[in-house]
Amino acid sequence: MIRSLWWSARTQGDPPFDTAHLKIYYRAKAEGTDAERLTGTFPPAPGRHPVVVFASGVNVAQDSYRTLAVALAEAGFVVVTFDRVAELFGGQYGLTPGVDLDAARPDAYGTRPTCPTIPAILAALEEIPLLEGFLDLDRIALGGHSAGGTVVLQSARFFPGVRACFGYGTHTMVATMLGWPAGTVLAAQADCPVLLGVGTRDGVILGSSDRYGQDGHADPVARTFDEALPKGHEHLLAVLDGANHFTVADPADPTAARAFLDQEPERDPAESRTAFSDLLVAFLRAHLLEDPEPLARLRERPPSAFSSLRERPC
Repeated sequence: MIRSLWWSARTQGDPPFDTAHLKIYYRAKAEGTDAERLTGTFPPAPGRHPVVVFASGVNVAQDSYRTLAVALAEAGFVVVTFDRVAELFGGQYGLTPGVDLDAARPDAYGTRPTCPTIPAILAALEEIPLLEGFLDLDRIALGGHSAGGTVVLQSARFFPGVRACFGYGTHTMVATMLGWPAGTVLAAQADCPVLLGVGTRDGVILGSSDRYGQDGHADPVARTFDEALPKGHEHLLAVLDGANHFTVADPADPTAARAFLDQEPERDPAESRTAFSDLLVAFLRAHLLEDPEPLARLRERPPSAFSSLRERPC
């Protein structure tokens, strides 16, 4: 069975905006004890399991990704999502993965993570008594949705246990307000294989094009795949036919974030989510569990939900 537990991690910032609230999904083993009956807490299944840390998009609650998190946990990964309310920019506050904007400026980019929440979460995981001896922090994947995926791509190489990264609706094209020339795509700080997913009906990326000083016709996700990812690793770009920016969220919250910019999906979102989660499981099995066969099968016969599944070899 899949169970979850809650924890907290102290992050940068001034109280009360200095805490990330974690939800950790794991495979559990029911033993029929009184402690289980009275507390609802179940011990983890035996073994040491790779860890997936997932960063939400701005103003998207972590529970929107529960369907994806459970699918990954069922495949044997421990999955960490989190909510953190903090300053976004310009005095606005909201849910954020946590962004060090100064680390994304031209004079500092590449010298430190742009997401200082990540090391705080990794440190907090080692403090959870129930999961002691269960987590394999030498086999980590970092992933995220939208801006959460962006900060992952800008931060991953600073953590030695990271063996894979992924993002949905994610790119590294950078806002001109940070001092970069128009149309700049930043080199990903991810020395590992990367999976990028995007839908053909992504209205949020299109609606944000003026931030980057581009005309809206260039595809930031494709440019990231072609220009920003490191050589020496195999990368994948999965384009989901008829999916939109919030397809990965189940359910998407129409009262928050920028879902109002999104285009209507042209395919059942549940089908798109399943296709992406199946691909993601296969990708993580290949790079965290050294089991390449499921990914090889998907590459050979991509599901119809993908309009393209493009590889960038080493």
